[in-house]
Amino acid sequence: MKNTKTVLIDRNPGRNSQTYGIARELGTDLDLIHEPSVGVVGNKGDSQCYLGVGAKVEIIHAALKERVGKGKDQLSMRLIQPEFSLATSDGIRNGTKEMRYSLIGREVTNDSICEHLSASGLEGLIAVVACDKPPVGTLAAILEHNRPAIIMSDGSIRPGIDSSTGEPIDIISSYQLAGSNDENLKRRIAIEACPGIGSCGGMFTYNTMQTFIAVVGMQPLHMVSPASQDIRRTRDFPRELIDYLSKLINQNITPRDIVTRESLRNALIVAMALGGSTNVMLHAPELARAAGYANFSKDIMSAEEFNYLSEKVVPVVVNARPFGKFSMVDIDSKGGIQVVVKDLLEAGLLNGNTLTCTGETLTEQIKRLDPENPDGNVIYAVKSPFKETGGLRILSGNLSPDYSAILKLAGVEGGLENGIFVGTAKVFDGEQSLLKALDNAPDSFTNFDMVVVRYEGPVGGPGMPEMLDSTSRITTLCREKNIVVGLMTDGRFSGGSVGLVIGHVGPEAAIGGPIGLIKNGDKIKVDLNTNQLLCEELEDQDTYRSRKKDWDLISENNGGIHPAVGTADTRLLNKMRCSAVPAIFGAGMHPNKSIWISSPREPEISGFDPKNKYKSA
Repeated sequence: MKNTKTVLIDRNPGRNSQTYGIARELGTDLDLIHEPSVGVVGNKGDSQCYLGVGAKVEIIHAALKERVGKGKDQLSMRLIQPEFSLATSDGIRNGTKEMRYSLIGREVTNDSICEHLSASGLEGLIAVVACDKPPVGTLAAILEHNRPAIIMSDGSIRPGIDSSTGEPIDIISSYQLAGSNDENLKRRIAIEACPGIGSCGGMFTYNTMQTFIAVVGMQPLHMVSPASQDIRRTRDFPRELIDYLSKLINQNITPRDIVTRESLRNALIVAMALGGSTNVMLHAPELARAAGYANFSKDIMSAEEFNYLSEKVVPVVVNARPFGKFSMVDIDSKGGIQVVVKDLLEAGLLNGNTLTCTGETLTEQIKRLDPENPDGNVIYAVKSPFKETGGLRILSGNLSPDYSAILKLAGVEGGLENGIFVGTAKVFDGEQSLLKALDNAPDSFTNFDMVVVRYEGPVGGPGMPEMLDSTSRITTLCREKNIVVGLMTDGRFSGGSVGLVIGHVGPEAAIGGPIGLIKNGDKIKVDLNTNQLLCEELEDQDTYRSRKKDWDLISENNGGIHPAVGTADTRLLNKMRCSAVPAIFGAGMHPNKSIWISSPREPEISGFDPKNKYKSA
């Protein structure tokens, strides 16, 4: 076989013995064991996000079993048993020290799926994915293996219903009650918020990334929106997936044929239009790396172009949680994500010539699906959007010289009059100290504070935990007191976070970044007119040098690492500390903190320039 990554079982009786045994147990033809292999993988974890995955994997596996064989229109392939990766629940762990493992879960998934694909040498793969980090890790491994593959989202959880008000609620509703003194209310909402199974239902990180994976071409568009318990996921989609995979195998269409510079740019633009999670700016560089692109800013999209598109060209077109009213099941009821993609295509914002996992171009897939028009309540049209500007903004300035700081503008609830916020620094070394202050001294937070949470970056955490607990409490505090309190961190946020919150500030404090030099009382300025994050005191070079000298001395006296960094008390956390790259490169684990790429490639530039025909930039 020409492809060196596809493993064929030879005639050695020792190797054959187990392969024959598997074929007998699975009920497949023994004569197929020397053919290329095909299989199914899934993500598992300890939350409702993953509860629906196993059943879907088994159904797809059973459907594959029916399709493998030596007859006409069958796949002449060796069927292997399903495999699963493991991950941590973000919802259960948020606000705890165990949250350090969340982003690391993406890396663990990548490694485990990579081990399976590489050692087994699969020629064809279907992946069922859940939560938000494991799908990215799964796709990264698929891109590195680069043999025909297709992904299906497990689907979202349906909203709960508040028994008192009749209003839809979700996990974010629960988190925003963390600071309440009403124990009965907290218990009732906690019980009612997450019925059924499936991943978080708002336009949080899960649905941001599922849409991203679909628009980038690795998941059929119509498989994004249905809920986990929707009958289509077990009745219709399994055989559709096998049909698509068969086409990919027969035409030798690989993931790197699909995930290109142009399709990655399409997916970023859709993330802006959804007002999606800030985590997309960690996951997009990681997927670009896995696809063979060494420099995200140079090869895919610079921060300057990203900001231009988000500010001048791409509007927000969904009224979705956490900044809006509706969930993904509501989007599904109005035609699904394909409605959004169709309208963005027609407006001139997406390159429709990119290839997808259905074997069609993006334009061809949309034409076949023939989605309806935006309803104007849940899904808005580009010509009359929900919000005039895109939902995300990247900040530079003296606190973010890496051009890494990210703001979910769609979720800001005040404090940016004329595009500027000026606040007073209130500094915390680690999230736990902030949560303690919010519990014990909520009145100490005042109007126009800028909370600074540091030493929570990829190296400092280690693991770069997200801060849904903190942002939810601050949001609630601001609403109750009618004040504005910002939060900036070298850590990251849940896609469910709202407010004036800025994450991924880099370089991070643990490696001597400017965020580690801020002192209580410093003036912090967020300027969206220039897209800068600034500390007034650090503009003075003498002050900067003096504070940096002090920081260096403290670190030197502590064995070369600042004492405020988090404890790395497992081998995995130590691996993250010793190998994590900055947020702008995806915050993943790489040898010697240098980006590792399998088979680097140059970007193929089409010349397509995203335009909004309804708006003059």
